[in-house]
Amino acid sequence: MDILTLATGNLLQPAVLFFVLGILAGFAKSDLAIPEGVVKTMALYLMLCIGFRGGVEAAHAGFSSGFLASAIVAVMLSMGIPVIAFGLLNGFRRLDRGTRAATAAHYGSVSAVTFVAASEYLKVEGIAFAGYMAAIVALMETPAIVTGLILAGRSGGETKKGPNWEVIREVLLNGTVVLLLGAFVIGAMTGDKGLERIDVFVNPLFQGVLCLFLLEMGLVAARRLLDTNSLSPALVGFGIVMPLISMLIALGLCALFGVPPENRGLMAILAASASYIAVPAAMSIALPKADAGVYLPLSLGVTFPFNIIVGIPLYLWVSQQLGG
Repeated sequence: MDILTLATGNLLQPAVLFFVLGILAGFAKSDLAIPEGVVKTMALYLMLCIGFRGGVEAAHAGFSSGFLASAIVAVMLSMGIPVIAFGLLNGFRRLDRGTRAATAAHYGSVSAVTFVAASEYLKVEGIAFAGYMAAIVALMETPAIVTGLILAGRSGGETKKGPNWEVIREVLLNGTVVLLLGAFVIGAMTGDKGLERIDVFVNPLFQGVLCLFLLEMGLVAARRLLDTNSLSPALVGFGIVMPLISMLIALGLCALFGVPPENRGLMAILAASASYIAVPAAMSIALPKADAGVYLPLSLGVTFPFNIIVGIPLYLWVSQQLGG
């Protein structure tokens, strides 16, 4: 399957088109808006569905050596990518160390919404992947945050001495992680019988909710970019180049550690994504002096749209060319 076919298939997905609609409406300064409570409910719904369905699929496949290899690579990526991103960001001298570290942590962590969009795209294209990849998403959230705090350094006065229990609690009990992993475990425990009981809830409604949620994400991304002047062209370039670097590293590690070929494309997509939910929440507590006007518009306004519109088919194509 060539890259043009994959890209066309991705762009013609209703969810992606609604995301583009949101971006256009946001840049046009439309009054289109979805209530905050509804947005949070939709996010929780998506995490529940993807976690539960992943758990059911994992119950089918069992926890194999493929899962262990994928988990090892996931943790390595989440800990290693922030180090590489931080090194690249050192070239941006106007950014203080805390901002560089916080931004780097965003690129080591993952975007659960990118995973949802990618997994649905793969299903439409008839490309199989292991259900336990839902657990891999949650596994990649936390190590990047820890690495980011280490990179920030305690001598800079950004963090408190001793354990910051507020940050630890934020990381371990982050709602996305708890619901995604919890739903995964429940799905694995109940299997097909559990799926039969809530099938109407987790399957037929999913695509519609995803379209609405990505519409809102498009609105937010456009408005973030309009509201900030803190992103230079060079930083925007970083927001596009860094995912490409992460994708190549992920595919290399997948080959080295024997991650099953069917999972490599999705692993590359996860590595190339950037968090805009869990990491900003943790960094606002741990590194309050870090400039949120840099890391949030960069991850949500630059990298997220790039991945949703261009990145997903591109990473999948590269994976296929390399035998994944």
